Amino acid sequence: MESGTANNRGSMLSRLNGDKVIWTIVFLLSLISIALIYSASSALAYREDTTNFAYLIKQVQFVLMGLAALFICYKIPLGWYRGLANIALLVSIGLLLATAVFGKEVNGANRWLSIGGLKFQPTEMAKIAVVLYLARALEVCRLETFKEFLTKIMVPVGITCILILVGSVSSALFVGLICLLMLIIAGVKWNYIFKAGGIVGVMAVVIIILHLCNITLFSRLDTAFSRLSKFFTKTEIAEEMTLEEKQREADKTYQADMAKVAISSVGVFGKGPGKSTQRYFLPHPYSDYIYTIIIEEYGLLGGMFVLMLYLWFLFRCIILVKNCTKIFTALVVAGLGLLITVQASLHILVNVGYLPVTGHTLPLLSLGGTSLVILSCAFGIILSVSRTIDVTSQKKLKEAAAAEAAAVAPAKTEEEEEHEIIGPDGEFK
Repeated sequence: MESGTANNRGSMLSRLNGDKVIWTIVFLLSLISIALIYSASSALAYREDTTNFAYLIKQVQFVLMGLAALFICYKIPLGWYRGLANIALLVSIGLLLATAVFGKEVNGANRWLSIGGLKFQPTEMAKIAVVLYLARALEVCRLETFKEFLTKIMVPVGITCILILVGSVSSALFVGLICLLMLIIAGVKWNYIFKAGGIVGVMAVVIIILHLCNITLFSRLDTAFSRLSKFFTKTEIAEEMTLEEKQREADKTYQADMAKVAISSVGVFGKGPGKSTQRYFLPHPYSDYIYTIIIEEYGLLGGMFVLMLYLWFLFRCIILVKNCTKIFTALVVAGLGLLITVQASLHILVNVGYLPVTGHTLPLLSLGGTSLVILSCAFGIILSVSRTIDVTSQKKLKEAAAAEAAAVAPAKTEEEEEHEIIGPDGEFK
């Protein structure tokens, strides 16, 4: 009975193909996330009149949901992703349109859509859909003319980015950046990219002019302008200011200031797990500023460890891209790998004060929800590519070994062949 159980465990582990390093990174980030959320959710638990344990359980549920979604995406054959790429983008555009019309506003942003009691952010789904669509389009389209590039690439991606812009300027710019990097990796002609950049620039100027003329098509532009202004213009608080004026000026950079206090108050080792003090003052320490909590509690070592996990993941994706034999799989891994690592980089740079506030979560670490589950799917798709490469390489090795064994096998003599045909009793078999 015990040997049978051991064999079952062994067979389960053997089925887990794909890059073992990426699997390890996923599990490490999931465990770190659970520990962090238990600590970082203290202020949120107090406001909601509940306990940290309730958010711990909630995060464990989201992590399990994310791992389940990851495993499902990991098992889906790559051919399905090719076939679903166009459909996924159309569905995402439809959901973004529905969000623009019927979406619910949370924290001043109209990003949430509720269907049948399930509340989610279509923007997160659109990120992966754009990567899949772009990878498929670049595989099947030759792009011999700029007109073809315009219709096959720029129009679908542009429509998606414009709809994302309704709820978040930073997310729209982020998706545009990932698409640009994918085009460069795919080797698209530079004159196409420059022409596309000119068109995007003209559209951006028109949108800004209309916004300044009080023709508000994208309400989040005010938030974007405000964040940029706060980041680049540092107003000195003069002694002659009234208390209200001083408070108003301090509020403009409150999030960034609290993050700086948290980071500057620790050294190499930090204050220790669960001993963060700025979690009570930062507006969103469990999501937008969770990297700040990592540094405050675990110090420079903890912050560097998390950063190295994402860099290690990117390195494994680069190796995986080199091993891909199809354009689609190579671009999917490159696009999703950049999606995860660039988002992590933006989050970290905002937390340490090198970029204005963007609102991007830290992949697999911030408090769960749509972002955690969808990004888990991104990891799952990358592991699906890795699994396919592993299975193919193992099959080739077995075929090569069988061929080599057949080649080195000694040739049978006439007596041995006759012995196989005529039995020892002299009768034919």
